[in-house]
Order: sequence, then structure tokens, then C-alpha cells
Amino acid sequence: MAYFDNAATTFPKPEAVYTFMSDFYRSNGASAGRGNYGASLSAGALIAETRQLLQELLHCQAKQVVFTPTATIALNIVLQGLVKMGVKEVYISPFEHNAVTRTLHAFEVSGQINVHKLVVSESMVYDLERIRYQFEEKRPDLIVVSHASNVFGLISPVEEIFRLGKQFDAYTVVDMAQTAGLVDCNVGSNVIDFAVFAGHKTLYGPTGISGFMMKPEIKLPAVIFGGTGYESANQDMPLSLPERYEMGTMNLIGVAGLHAALKWINDISISSLREKEVQNRQRLLEILDDYWFIKVVGNFPKNEYVGIVSCLIDGISSDSAGKIFDEVGIAVRTGLQCAPLAHEFAGTYPAGTIRFSVSYFTTEQDFQELISALDHIEENI
Repeated sequence: MAYFDNAATTFPKPEAVYTFMSDFYRSNGASAGRGNYGASLSAGALIAETRQLLQELLHCQAKQVVFTPTATIALNIVLQGLVKMGVKEVYISPFEHNAVTRTLHAFEVSGQINVHKLVVSESMVYDLERIRYQFEEKRPDLIVVSHASNVFGLISPVEEIFRLGKQFDAYTVVDMAQTAGLVDCNVGSNVIDFAVFAGHKTLYGPTGISGFMMKPEIKLPAVIFGGTGYESANQDMPLSLPERYEMGTMNLIGVAGLHAALKWINDISISSLREKEVQNRQRLLEILDDYWFIKVVGNFPKNEYVGIVSCLIDGISSDSAGKIFDEVGIAVRTGLQCAPLAHEFAGTYPAGTIRFSVSYFTTEQDFQELISALDHIEENI
């Protein structure tokens, strides 16, 4: 199988991730924070060091790292907590994932919030001047922006947008599911209140370990409750961080994998990972451009992108194309990619697109298999 679905989860992972996960879990399977014996303390030390590695990678030593099973749960904890705090006017980009839009929709239909879309041009450029006018007309309480679209790969100018929002004292949330560990971002900036990451995507860790960074001075209410191994007699969630938002048993093997992945990223460097992915995306675009029946959607030369390309095939629906690619050993993602607003923006709703996504590990052999598959489609179209 030639794997072009890295936006869903990167595959393969670095060999160091597989090795460390196996070695650590065979010798350190105890729960952290649930005992004072050696294996439990060793698990706690691993978790603490992984937090530190994330803080260093994302330049946010002054922010608290909170681990969650998925980025979707992280976004729910943050967004639901902020709604509890009374935010009313919420601005989002037109490219948000359902993890954001469904969560906000649940509160909008009940009349608790109003959701507005930031102004973006047809060529996918954020119009900062018009966004300023939007904020002046309806003062923002919360701004949520994906650092990169999971449909088109477009990188958003989050710091510039958030800087405008801070002039109105808005809370800010950046979804870095497609960029953490790949596109360097100063998460420690004072204009970023919360940053969400997905361990299994551009951080090259396993599934089941994600989370968010937050300013510790923000008193975000708890929205999920349970045991923390801390202040057990207290029936309220503890006020201390990160315990307030880390209920239940930590996915220790997931943390071990993320720990190894973060060390691997440090060895390779974000700039090298980014350079390789840019090259792989350009190679992908050159291949797709050779076929008359393929139309790339949402690619504008002046914009910056991660390794994601969406396209349409003339005369073949995206769902049908997905089955065809599977039959010839090519893994792609088809349909709406859990981001219907992005497709409404691009005019590809409701059928969606065929999404190819590369990674650091995409090889020339993968590209050659893709060429063979596209030749086969061309012969039979």
C-alpha cells in the first residue's frame, strides 16, 4: 500500500517510537500517580519529561501541558469550559474541523453563543483589515482558528488574527492538529491562550495521546469529572493543573510513544521535517498536474501549505474514486474529511474531494505507485 492519508494519522512512525513503546511498556506498566512504588514513579517521571519536551518544542515553557486521549476531547474541554465562563460572540475560520464546529453548534442552537466566520478571500487569503472591521462591529469573546486546514493544508496567520482579537480581550484557541512539530509556531506568545495538538499526526506519535497547552492563569471550569489520584476526598475537581483536566488513567504507552517521537523530532529538527514535506507536496502536485482528468482544489501559489492536496477527478465521484484507489493499493481520504464548512467555502460540498497527504516518510516508491494507479485510471476512464 502506498500511504497518502497522513493528515488522518502519519504512517509509518519513526522506528524509535515502536522500539521505545515496546521496551518501556514491558518494564514499566504501572499507572502514574496511583502509588509511591518504583514503577508508578517511573511512569510519572516519563509523563513529566514528555510535558517538558512539548513545552520546549513549541516554545511555551510558561504554559501548562494537559494530556487528553484525542484532540477532539481537548477541544471540547477548552471550548465547553470557555462557554461556561460566559463567552458569547465566537469567531471561527471557514476551515474548522467538526471537533470545533459541532461543539460550538451544540451551544449555538441552544442560544448560548453566536458563531461568526472570519473573512477569507476566494484565493484563501485572510483579510485582516476586514477582520478588524468584523471585530469592531461585533466584539469577539472567543476566536478559534486551525493553524492548517485538514482539507486543503492552508496555513493560517494565527498570531496576526489573535493579535487583533486581543485588542478586544478575546480568548484565543489555535487547533494545531496538522502543524504541531511541523510548522514552527511560538505557542508561548501572549496572544495564544490555548493550543491543541494531536500526538498521532505531525508529532509522529501513536494514537490515543493528544492534549492542549494553556495559560495557567485562566480559570477554565472543568467539564469532565472523575478520579485524578489527587485530593481523592474532595468531591470537587482539584484546582491544581494539570490534574483538573486529566481525569482517569493516563494512556502511558501513548505517552511513551509521544516521548520517543518528540526526541526524534529534536534530532531531525522541525525545519528539516518541514523542508522534506514541502518537497514531497511539490512532487505530489507535479504528478497530479500531469493528468488531464484531475483538478486540484484550493491551491494558490502565494499561500503556504502543509503536505495536504485536495482534488477532483472528472466524471468520478470522490467516494467512487476512493474505492478505485483502494483497489490499486493507494490509501487516500475521500468525502468531506470531517470539515463541511471548508467544502462549502470551496464549492465542493456535499460530495467533497479526494485528499492526498504526504509526510516526512513518503518515498519515491510511493509516488511511483501513485503514478501507476493514475495511469490505470486514465486508461479506464
